[in-house]
Amino acid sequence: MQIQAKHLITVREQAALLSVSPRHLHDLTNQRIIPCVRLGRSVRYSPQAVAAALERNATQKALA
Repeated sequence: MQIQAKHLITVREQAALLSVSPRHLHDLTNQRIIPCVRLGRSVRYSPQAVAAALERNATQKALA
């Protein structure tokens, strides 16, 4: 998957899109549920990659 920098958003922006706190988003990222891109000390998210990961996770749980 190729991600362009102009399509990456910040932790706060992604948390707002998911209606969760930035801390909860950080926890989901550390659990590798939500994918991220690390640029030095900065963390960015691709909204498309996050949506795809959540869809996969929901599908896996539904099949279990």
